[in-house]
Amino acid sequence: MSDRIAARFRAIEGRAGLVTFICGGDPTPALAVPILHALVKGGADLIEIGMPFSDPMADGPTIQEGNIRALAAGMSLKRLLDIVREFRATDNQTPLIMMGYLNPVLAYGAGFGRDAKAAGLDGVILVDLPPEEADEVDLGGLHCIRLATPTTDAERLPAVLGGASGFLYYVAVAGVTGQQSAAVVEVAAAVARLKAATDLPVAVGFGVKAPEQAAAIARHADAVVVGSAIVERIGAAHQRQSNDIPGVVEAFVASLARAVRDARKGTA
Repeated sequence: MSDRIAARFRAIEGRAGLVTFICGGDPTPALAVPILHALVKGGADLIEIGMPFSDPMADGPTIQEGNIRALAAGMSLKRLLDIVREFRATDNQTPLIMMGYLNPVLAYGAGFGRDAKAAGLDGVILVDLPPEEADEVDLGGLHCIRLATPTTDAERLPAVLGGASGFLYYVAVAGVTGQQSAAVVEVAAAVARLKAATDLPVAVGFGVKAPEQAAAIARHADAVVVGSAIVERIGAAHQRQSNDIPGVVEAFVASLARAVRDARKGTA
């Protein structure tokens, strides 16, 4: 199977990519595949799908609530792999990364990596899996995407990069998702430092809420990650009983995609 993540970053060379995050199965499993396709139609280059989990400790209230909605609707990791498989029936190009926590993977059992790869997943981000313990989880050939943070110093960085593949996810702010905004000057310096240490593309997320912020970061990073702002709109549309949640998602993602793709115009 070809490497969809590497192929996508090659295809967007010269501009930053847009990485979008949703909670898998939020607000209902039936809407999961339509929402994934809406992300692609809106202009997402890569998609992160959150594993349903009751205790997402690195996430703020917005994503916590998205997890609660998904779990209440009957989501599980096994069902999420079924959703990935269904999405792949009509989209074999868009990279899919599953993001979440170690507990659901351990509960799933030893076959997770094999089954996820077979379903059509490309990579995994396990927020609470230390690099030193990564060999204890068989990812079945999936890309192991690692997190670097503002506190990842020169001594720690080699451990983070060891065994990392796909891309490096830079967490731009300390704390949980969706609560603070990233400072562009600090992000630019951090991206430069990370790119001096690795050939992996560097994606920047946490604290990116609006097209203007996404554009500012896209001038420096290889990709911009937006999650809480999308999940927030899904939750609001669900609360008001909208009959077109995928349309709401597509419209917002399109505004982000335009901003990211235009960010470097006139700067060369």
